[in-house]
Amino acid sequence: MTEFRVWAPTPAQVRLYLDGTDGVAHAMTRSNDGWWHADVAAAPGARYGFLLDDDPTVLPDPRSPRQPDGVHARSQLWDPAAAAWTDDAWRGRSVAGAVIYELHVGTFTAAGTFDSAIEKLDYLVELGIDFVELMPVNSFAGTHGWGYDGVLWYSVHEPYGGPDGLVRFVDACHARGLGVLIDAVFNHLGPSGNYLPRFGPYLSSASNPWGEGINIAGADSDEVRRYIIGCALRWMRDFHADGLRLDAVHALVDTTAIHILEELAAETDWLSMQLGRPLSLVAESDLNDPRLITPRDRGGYGLTAQWADDIHHAIHTAVSGERQGYYADFGSLATLAETLRRGFFHAGTYSSFRRRRHGRPLDTGIIPASRLVAYTCTHDQVGNRALGDRPSQNLAGGQLAVKAALALGSPYTAMLFMGEEWGASTPFQFFSSHPEPELARATAEGRRAEFAEHGWDASKKGDIPDPQDPRTFRRSKLDWGEIDSGEHARLRRLYRDLIVLRRTEPDLADPWLERLTVDYDEAERWIAVQRGRLRIVCNLGAEPVTVPVTGDVVLAWGEPTVGAHGTVLEGHSFAILR
Repeated sequence: MTEFRVWAPTPAQVRLYLDGTDGVAHAMTRSNDGWWHADVAAAPGARYGFLLDDDPTVLPDPRSPRQPDGVHARSQLWDPAAAAWTDDAWRGRSVAGAVIYELHVGTFTAAGTFDSAIEKLDYLVELGIDFVELMPVNSFAGTHGWGYDGVLWYSVHEPYGGPDGLVRFVDACHARGLGVLIDAVFNHLGPSGNYLPRFGPYLSSASNPWGEGINIAGADSDEVRRYIIGCALRWMRDFHADGLRLDAVHALVDTTAIHILEELAAETDWLSMQLGRPLSLVAESDLNDPRLITPRDRGGYGLTAQWADDIHHAIHTAVSGERQGYYADFGSLATLAETLRRGFFHAGTYSSFRRRRHGRPLDTGIIPASRLVAYTCTHDQVGNRALGDRPSQNLAGGQLAVKAALALGSPYTAMLFMGEEWGASTPFQFFSSHPEPELARATAEGRRAEFAEHGWDASKKGDIPDPQDPRTFRRSKLDWGEIDSGEHARLRRLYRDLIVLRRTEPDLADPWLERLTVDYDEAERWIAVQRGRLRIVCNLGAEPVTVPVTGDVVLAWGEPTVGAHGTVLEGHSFAILR
């Protein structure tokens, strides 16, 4: 017998529809807590769903383990205990100080599947990557999309390869010494295939930029919180993930005494003890709030790390000269130096984009820099541009090299976005495949409005790629044929060498910001970051400049000349000196 359970306090009647029973719906018994139960003989892999009240529509299981026919169809039984794992020897690894590689399964390879991604894992190992971070792989409507419109959080997107494909991918990563992080979205649900409100009070009256908020603090929210935490633990327990990237946690509005992130962190630590391997929670947050990564015994939530957008903004604007939207407060070398030294630029300071004070200072004596993730590209910082254009489509090779040196030479945990390391010529645009025409139109209009809000010119409608056009998706696939050609190959070698240096130089492993110093000259456009005996000197200007730093060249882009009084750097170049 198979036990079927579903939390559905809203309907007065719930029945189980199961394949192989001649269309007969099985009655379910309700408990006082709103859970419905039925024990029914079911074959492995049987399709099933639930009938609510008198509605004849069979709805998928909110905790569906598999959706072979999409999010609107019936669920399918899938037993994680039957998965063919070979990673018994895997003992995990820490995210702190690691190099993470963010990728989107659908555009990472031409085939866009877990199995085709496995074929590129040896390349990532050779590059020096420690963790692969998968953009969301939960089920969402349509065949392709970014994955942030998931509606069945417990199941794996079938076009990628479903749950068995994810097992093979994680197993293959572990066999090569690569950890795996999975991007999990718990702050909203997608607009297509969201049947959860039919079952119970999953949604709140609040909203966020992506839709209705999740009920994590209102009446009857305890089971909703368990739904979220159970899903998070499932990725790490059943799919052997080494941690999660938690999307936009600032949209998790929790007014209870124990924030859901603190609760999730505690349960993740407990699961880590049970499994005997490290598990990491990495938050994306717009708050610049160090409480996320402050240990729980010091009053924080105890997450492992969080993305640091200020570092991205400070590096990108200083190199590129862009100032639109939320870049307005960044761009000077003074801002870059302050951000590299403190992790957050906005730390109780005025934000012109928000038109208010923003952030809180990071206690650099308590919180190591490795709890912040630094990057020069992410899916957001590329894909949320109106054209989805990468820095490599707008900047010179030397500018890309300077950005890489500042990020990978920093004491922060580092992250790359797929293709960044060779200056990929392909864009990463926003794409979707909503089956409902009206939803497709609304998505396109919403993106144009968002581009305008962030300072991109959205006035020319025809210039912005249509998210629903299949060509937008195809354009965003990486071109692996270019990685060994010309400047692409040169940049890739530089990334590899920077990662090797990061791994082998003890001074670059020091995570304490109080031992990092930064000097700069605003007028001459040079900056020098000192990490122990090493100095990373960069020329962000187009003309040669003499930096008053000397030493032996360890690694460089360009041909620096070291003299008695300083180092001459070509325009848009850097050198690491000892």
